[in-house]
Amino acid sequence: MTEIIPAILPEDIDDLREKLSIISGIVPLAQIDVVDGKFAPPKTWPYKKGVDETFLRIVAQGEGFPFWDSVDFEVDLMVKHPENIIDDWIAAGAKRLVIHIESTPDPLSLVRKIRQEYEHSSESSNKIEVGIALDIETPNEEIYDLLNAVGEDDEFVSQIDFIQFMGIENVGYQGEPFDERVIEKIRELREKFPEIIISVDGGVSLENAHELIKAGANRLVSGSAIFESGDIAGTIEVFQNLG
Repeated sequence: MTEIIPAILPEDIDDLREKLSIISGIVPLAQIDVVDGKFAPPKTWPYKKGVDETFLRIVAQGEGFPFWDSVDFEVDLMVKHPENIIDDWIAAGAKRLVIHIESTPDPLSLVRKIRQEYEHSSESSNKIEVGIALDIETPNEEIYDLLNAVGEDDEFVSQIDFIQFMGIENVGYQGEPFDERVIEKIRELREKFPEIIISVDGGVSLENAHELIKAGANRLVSGSAIFESGDIAGTIEVFQNLG
Protein backbone atom coordinates (compact mmCIF):
# COMPACT_ATOMS: atom_id res chain seq x y z
CA MET A 1 0.00 0.00 0.00
CA THR A 2 1.22 3.50 -0.84
CA GLU A 3 2.13 5.51 2.24
CA ILE A 4 0.08 8.69 2.63
CA ILE A 5 1.82 11.47 4.55
CA PRO A 6 -0.02 14.65 5.55
CA ALA A 7 2.22 17.72 5.18
CA ILE A 8 2.15 20.56 7.68
CA LEU A 9 3.64 23.96 6.87
CA PRO A 10 3.43 25.43 10.38
CA GLU A 11 2.84 29.13 10.90
CA ASP A 12 3.66 28.76 14.59
CA ILE A 13 3.68 26.16 17.34
CA ASP A 14 -0.08 26.49 17.88
CA ASP A 15 -0.74 25.81 14.20
CA LEU A 16 1.49 22.76 14.38
CA ARG A 17 -0.26 21.43 17.49
CA GLU A 18 -3.69 21.96 15.97
CA LYS A 19 -2.92 20.11 12.75
CA LEU A 20 -1.15 17.25 14.53
CA SER A 21 -4.15 16.91 16.86
CA ILE A 22 -6.40 16.46 13.83
CA ILE A 23 -4.38 13.61 12.29
CA SER A 24 -3.35 11.94 15.55
CA GLY A 25 -4.71 8.40 15.48
CA ILE A 26 -5.37 8.57 11.72
CA VAL A 27 -1.83 8.29 10.32
CA PRO A 28 1.38 7.13 11.99
CA LEU A 29 3.58 9.87 10.52
CA ALA A 30 3.36 13.44 9.25
CA GLN A 31 5.76 15.64 7.32
CA ILE A 32 6.78 18.93 8.93
CA ASP A 33 7.85 21.44 6.28
CA VAL A 34 10.37 23.95 7.61
CA VAL A 35 11.55 26.91 5.55
CA ASP A 36 14.27 29.37 6.53
CA GLY A 37 13.48 32.11 4.02
CA LYS A 38 16.90 31.63 2.37
CA PHE A 39 16.57 28.39 0.44
CA ALA A 40 12.92 29.17 -0.22
CA PRO A 41 10.40 31.75 1.02
CA PRO A 42 8.62 32.37 3.30
CA LYS A 43 9.97 31.55 6.77
CA THR A 44 7.97 29.05 8.82
CA TRP A 45 8.08 27.78 12.39
CA PRO A 46 10.50 27.48 14.11
CA TYR A 47 12.56 29.98 12.09
CA LYS A 48 9.91 32.63 11.50
CA LYS A 49 11.21 34.97 14.20
CA GLY A 50 14.74 33.86 14.89
CA VAL A 51 14.50 30.48 16.59
CA ASP A 52 11.35 29.68 18.55
CA GLU A 53 11.76 29.28 22.31
CA THR A 54 9.50 26.23 22.36
CA PHE A 55 11.67 24.57 19.72
CA LEU A 56 14.79 25.30 21.78
CA ARG A 57 13.18 23.55 24.76
CA ILE A 58 12.25 20.59 22.56
CA VAL A 59 15.81 20.33 21.23
CA ALA A 60 17.14 20.48 24.80
CA GLN A 61 14.62 17.73 25.65
CA GLY A 62 13.00 19.92 28.27
CA GLU A 63 9.71 19.53 26.39
CA GLY A 64 8.38 16.88 24.04
CA PHE A 65 7.58 17.50 20.40
CA PRO A 66 3.80 18.01 20.00
CA PHE A 67 1.98 14.65 19.93
CA TRP A 68 5.30 12.81 20.07
CA ASP A 69 3.59 9.79 21.60
CA SER A 70 1.03 9.34 18.81
CA VAL A 71 2.48 10.76 15.59
CA ASP A 72 6.02 10.31 14.29
CA PHE A 73 7.33 12.94 11.95
CA GLU A 74 9.70 13.50 9.08
CA VAL A 75 11.11 16.96 8.52
CA ASP A 76 11.46 18.47 5.05
CA LEU A 77 14.43 20.80 5.43
CA MET A 78 13.84 23.58 2.93
CA VAL A 79 16.77 25.47 4.39
CA LYS A 80 20.14 26.69 3.22
CA HIS A 81 22.98 24.57 4.62
CA PRO A 82 20.87 21.96 6.48
CA GLU A 83 24.09 20.57 7.93
CA ASN A 84 23.90 23.42 10.45
CA ILE A 85 20.55 22.31 11.94
CA ILE A 86 20.43 18.54 11.40
CA ASP A 87 21.42 17.85 15.00
CA ASP A 88 18.56 19.99 16.31
CA TRP A 89 15.92 18.07 14.39
CA ILE A 90 17.34 14.69 15.33
CA ALA A 91 17.29 15.79 18.98
CA ALA A 92 13.68 16.93 18.47
CA GLY A 93 12.75 13.38 17.47
CA ALA A 94 12.59 13.35 13.66
CA LYS A 95 12.32 9.82 12.26
CA ARG A 96 13.12 10.90 8.70
CA LEU A 97 15.14 13.76 7.30
CA VAL A 98 14.57 15.21 3.82
CA ILE A 99 17.60 17.06 2.48
CA HIS A 100 17.26 19.06 -0.72
CA ILE A 101 20.12 18.31 -3.08
CA GLU A 102 20.27 21.98 -4.08
CA SER A 103 20.62 23.20 -0.46
CA THR A 104 24.07 21.90 0.43
CA PRO A 105 27.35 21.64 -1.52
CA ASP A 106 28.01 17.99 -0.68
CA PRO A 107 24.84 16.04 0.14
CA LEU A 108 26.59 12.67 0.09
CA SER A 109 29.07 13.74 2.76
CA LEU A 110 26.19 15.05 4.86
CA VAL A 111 24.33 11.72 4.60
CA ARG A 112 27.50 9.86 5.58
CA LYS A 113 28.00 12.16 8.57
CA ILE A 114 24.46 11.51 9.77
CA ARG A 115 24.97 7.75 9.48
CA GLN A 116 28.31 7.81 11.25
CA GLU A 117 27.09 9.96 14.15
CA TYR A 118 23.63 8.52 14.73
CA GLU A 119 23.36 4.99 13.37
CA HIS A 120 24.78 3.40 16.51
CA SER A 121 24.37 6.30 18.94
CA SER A 122 22.61 5.75 22.25
CA GLU A 123 20.82 9.05 21.57
CA SER A 124 18.98 7.50 18.63
CA SER A 125 17.17 4.26 19.47
CA ASN A 126 15.97 3.70 15.91
CA LYS A 127 17.53 4.20 12.53
CA ILE A 128 16.89 7.63 11.09
CA GLU A 129 15.81 7.53 7.46
CA VAL A 130 17.52 10.03 5.21
CA GLY A 131 16.06 11.11 1.88
CA ILE A 132 17.23 13.43 -0.86
CA ALA A 133 14.73 15.85 -2.41
CA LEU A 134 14.96 17.11 -5.97
CA ASP A 135 13.37 20.29 -7.30
CA ILE A 136 11.37 20.04 -10.51
CA GLU A 137 14.02 21.93 -12.52
CA THR A 138 16.97 19.84 -11.28
CA PRO A 139 17.94 17.09 -13.75
CA ASN A 140 17.43 13.52 -12.61
CA GLU A 141 21.05 12.82 -13.48
CA GLU A 142 22.13 14.56 -10.28
CA ILE A 143 20.30 11.89 -8.31
CA TYR A 144 21.69 9.13 -10.50
CA ASP A 145 25.23 10.29 -9.83
CA LEU A 146 24.54 10.50 -6.11
CA LEU A 147 22.97 7.04 -5.87
CA ASN A 148 25.70 5.50 -8.00
CA ALA A 149 28.37 7.10 -5.81
CA VAL A 150 26.77 5.54 -2.75
CA GLY A 151 26.57 2.15 -4.41
CA GLU A 152 30.21 2.13 -5.44
CA ASP A 153 31.42 2.37 -1.83
CA ASP A 154 30.62 -0.81 0.07
CA GLU A 155 30.82 1.00 3.41
CA PHE A 156 28.00 3.32 2.47
CA VAL A 157 25.71 1.17 0.33
CA SER A 158 22.03 2.13 0.74
CA GLN A 159 22.79 5.12 2.93
CA ILE A 160 20.12 7.10 1.07
CA ASP A 161 16.78 5.60 2.06
CA PHE A 162 14.49 7.41 -0.37
CA ILE A 163 14.19 10.11 -3.00
CA GLN A 164 11.60 12.86 -2.75
CA PHE A 165 10.50 14.56 -5.96
CA MET A 166 8.94 18.00 -5.68
CA GLY A 167 5.75 18.19 -7.72
CA ILE A 168 5.61 21.99 -7.80
CA GLU A 169 7.87 24.70 -9.14
CA ASN A 170 7.80 27.04 -6.13
CA VAL A 171 8.73 25.08 -3.02
CA GLY A 172 7.93 26.40 0.43
CA TYR A 173 4.25 27.01 -0.29
CA GLN A 174 1.12 24.88 -0.10
CA GLY A 175 -1.66 25.06 -2.67
CA GLU A 176 0.76 25.51 -5.58
CA PRO A 177 -0.27 24.07 -8.99
CA PHE A 178 0.87 20.55 -9.77
CA ASP A 179 3.67 20.30 -12.33
CA GLU A 180 3.09 17.26 -14.54
CA ARG A 181 6.78 17.05 -15.46
CA VAL A 182 7.32 15.21 -12.17
CA ILE A 183 5.48 12.14 -13.50
CA GLU A 184 8.13 11.45 -16.11
CA LYS A 185 10.88 12.16 -13.58
CA ILE A 186 9.40 9.54 -11.25
CA ARG A 187 9.03 7.05 -14.09
CA GLU A 188 12.65 7.49 -15.17
CA LEU A 189 14.00 7.02 -11.66
CA ARG A 190 11.85 3.94 -11.07
CA GLU A 191 13.17 2.33 -14.26
CA LYS A 192 16.80 3.05 -13.38
CA PHE A 193 16.58 2.23 -9.66
CA PRO A 194 13.72 -0.28 -9.25
CA GLU A 195 14.21 -0.75 -5.48
CA ILE A 196 14.46 2.87 -4.33
CA ILE A 197 11.59 4.34 -2.32
CA ILE A 198 10.14 7.33 -4.17
CA SER A 199 8.18 10.05 -2.42
CA VAL A 200 6.46 12.95 -4.16
CA ASP A 201 5.58 16.19 -2.41
CA GLY A 202 3.76 19.24 -3.74
CA GLY A 203 0.53 19.47 -5.70
CA VAL A 204 -0.47 15.91 -4.79
CA SER A 205 -4.24 15.46 -4.99
CA LEU A 206 -6.86 12.77 -5.43
CA GLU A 207 -6.96 13.72 -9.10
CA ASN A 208 -3.30 12.90 -9.80
CA ALA A 209 -2.51 10.36 -7.07
CA HIS A 210 -3.26 7.30 -9.19
CA GLU A 211 -1.00 8.50 -11.99
CA LEU A 212 1.82 9.20 -9.52
CA ILE A 213 1.50 5.71 -8.06
CA LYS A 214 1.42 4.19 -11.53
CA ALA A 215 4.62 6.07 -12.42
CA GLY A 216 6.36 4.52 -9.42
CA ALA A 217 5.76 6.62 -6.30
CA ASN A 218 5.69 4.72 -2.99
CA ARG A 219 4.84 7.70 -0.80
CA LEU A 220 2.48 10.60 -1.41
CA VAL A 221 2.93 13.75 0.65
CA SER A 222 -0.08 16.06 0.60
CA GLY A 223 -0.97 19.21 2.50
CA SER A 224 -3.79 21.27 1.00
CA ALA A 225 -5.64 18.30 -0.52
CA ILE A 226 -5.93 16.78 2.96
CA PHE A 227 -6.26 19.70 5.36
CA GLU A 228 -8.59 21.75 3.15
CA SER A 229 -10.78 18.82 2.16
CA GLY A 230 -13.46 19.25 4.83
CA ASP A 231 -13.12 15.56 5.71
CA ILE A 232 -9.54 14.86 6.65
CA ALA A 233 -9.98 11.26 7.82
CA GLY A 234 -12.14 10.39 4.82
CA THR A 235 -9.74 11.98 2.35
CA ILE A 236 -6.77 10.13 3.81
CA GLU A 237 -8.72 6.88 3.54
CA VAL A 238 -9.52 7.56 -0.13
CA PHE A 239 -5.83 8.26 -0.78
CA GLN A 240 -4.84 5.03 0.93
CA ASN A 241 -7.33 2.98 -1.05
CA LEU A 242 -5.83 4.24 -4.31
CA GLY A 243 -2.61 2.39 -3.53
